[in-house]
Amino acid sequence: MTEFLERIESLARAYDVLLCDIWGVVHNGIAAFPDACAALTRFRQGGGTVILITNAPRASDAVGRILERMNVADEVYDAIVSSGDVTRGIVARRADQRVFHLGPERDHSIFTGLDVTFAPLESADCVVCSGLFDDTIETPDNYREMLAAMRNRKLFMVCANPDVVVERGDTLVYCAGALADAYAALGGEVLYCGKPHAPIYDLALSTAAALRGGAIPARDRVLAIGDSVRTDLKGAAAFGLDVMFVTSGLHAEHYGSREAPDLEALNKVFAKAGVAPKAVMTGLKW
Repeated sequence: MTEFLERIESLARAYDVLLCDIWGVVHNGIAAFPDACAALTRFRQGGGTVILITNAPRASDAVGRILERMNVADEVYDAIVSSGDVTRGIVARRADQRVFHLGPERDHSIFTGLDVTFAPLESADCVVCSGLFDDTIETPDNYREMLAAMRNRKLFMVCANPDVVVERGDTLVYCAGALADAYAALGGEVLYCGKPHAPIYDLALSTAAALRGGAIPARDRVLAIGDSVRTDLKGAAAFGLDVMFVTSGLHAEHYGSREAPDLEALNKVFAKAGVAPKAVMTGLKW
């Protein structure tokens, strides 16, 4: 049975590095969670390293500016590693290919500084998907014809955000992962750049090593924190990391409520996923 913790302090002391999800743990898309920010700050003050690891489809410096607007202080974390960073590396290695960007204009910063030739879908060599064009009104159903056309041309898709849905305040909105999964279901070739896939964890541990001035941290000294079974829990566990699962974020209603989650319901969710976290908290608190 999974253990509930009121505070992370006793568990965190067994680790040198925290890989902490952002959306749903540090903020809800609108406002920061003060207790979570304070907990990460306290961990750093004790000599630990905090890497914020996110499926945001933009470069880490752009994520940092968003956090600043939400009043997430610099003291909360040491570095940010995003699926956008991984995406940029892939795009750079395909500099000779014409790119169709499937996603909103706000994500275009993912290409800043790269030598990219953009093209319409009809003449593109590959697709970089960062989300829906308008996630406030659209769903994956709006993209059936486009995805079918991509499949007919056998276009390779780079998914810059494997999240299927994410919270924006009290609303769930679709992300790039929903389109990528639909494309894969059609037989399309997809490379997922963020959690739950290994490249983003490799980059996060390399970043932690550089910050700590040494070798890649041992995986048993790294704790991942997140609110998604599909991305955070399964991804980190597959990578060999312990996980602290936060219930107040994504799909909290599936296991009771945000304030009083049902442990039996949680364990059924974990059993179905075939993986269990080290412990569970309703919200990150030191």
